Amino acid sequence: MDGTRGVLVAADKFKGSLTAVEVARRVTAGLRRVRPDLVVEALPVADGGDGTVAAAVAAGFARRTVRVAGPLGDEVTAAFALRGSTAVVEMAEASGLQRLPEGVLAPLTASTHGSGELLRAALDAGARTIVFGVGGSATTDGGAGMLSALGARFLDAAGEPVAPGGGGLAALASADLSGLDARLSSVELVLASDVDNPLTGPKGAPAVYGPQKGASPEDVARLDAALARFAEVLGTAVGPRAAEYAASPGAGAAGGLGYGAMLLGARFRPGIEVMLDVLGFAPALDRADLVITGEGSLDAQTLHGKAPAGVAAAARAAGKEVVAVCGRLALTPEVLAGAGIARAYALTDVEPDVARCIAEAGPLLERVAERIARDLDGAGGPR
Repeated sequence: MDGTRGVLVAADKFKGSLTAVEVARRVTAGLRRVRPDLVVEALPVADGGDGTVAAAVAAGFARRTVRVAGPLGDEVTAAFALRGSTAVVEMAEASGLQRLPEGVLAPLTASTHGSGELLRAALDAGARTIVFGVGGSATTDGGAGMLSALGARFLDAAGEPVAPGGGGLAALASADLSGLDARLSSVELVLASDVDNPLTGPKGAPAVYGPQKGASPEDVARLDAALARFAEVLGTAVGPRAAEYAASPGAGAAGGLGYGAMLLGARFRPGIEVMLDVLGFAPALDRADLVITGEGSLDAQTLHGKAPAGVAAAARAAGKEVVAVCGRLALTPEVLAGAGIARAYALTDVEPDVARCIAEAGPLLERVAERIARDLDGAGGPR
């Protein structure tokens, strides 16, 4: 090997086994065991879904915690990340499926109210730019709960607040957004999402994502009608843009939270692109000769806006070689090459038993990283 080589470890979590921070630590340990001369820099990444706040904290943001409402109204401790006047907020911290009691799904009643409280906490902390990562939501309420927490009012025919969750919106008679937190008008709100679904219809939030949240076919129909009612009533409150937003790509993100975010003036950007900017990926990439990315399963979904694809695209544009680590590999070498990944190293290469791969992911990943280190040739890249 000619000279000291720089390696950037920019991988996402192995869901259910290792956080992105743990992946970086294990890969670094395996590399250095074989090649102590390597200069290894770790930059855990996320694409806006769960793990986004943790990635920001690993990149130097301060972790802040606040008590907010969980999806069913019980109080939970949720975190956001702050550096200077930029906050990273992860809706799943407050309103994610992992916040539901084990075995409980609540497609009609789960609310994004806690996500709105997280946004308010970021405003209270002085944030002027808020990166709002969505993914893993338990909710299908169109962002109504979030908007309520920020000062909006959604009332039934008797003038009482509608019940929480998407199901409650069926009784919506009037909406008043005049009480929204005034600070929102002077804040840049960036929604980090790769979802391009509209709010309702065959490709809308209830139809596409409702079943993942426990919605039966009857529930899906109820939620779709309730969200259509939500958009209709908002048309009276805010005018034609309510219908325009409902039909826009991204309105269906996180059970329609994208729609609520649009009403707050949010700008949509692909999640991994936003996070790479926020995490300082470009300067770290400049210092690297080889980039190691990855996630638990490298499969067809990886190619559609997931973190490894975004990392590989940025690295390829900079002329840097990329390899990937994963638990399971379901992409051909040709497809990997098309995505800018020279080679993928899977845990199943060293341990065919998938259950053991999940249970012993850390030590196995170190062994995989040792293989990468041994494969480094004189040009600094794996053979």
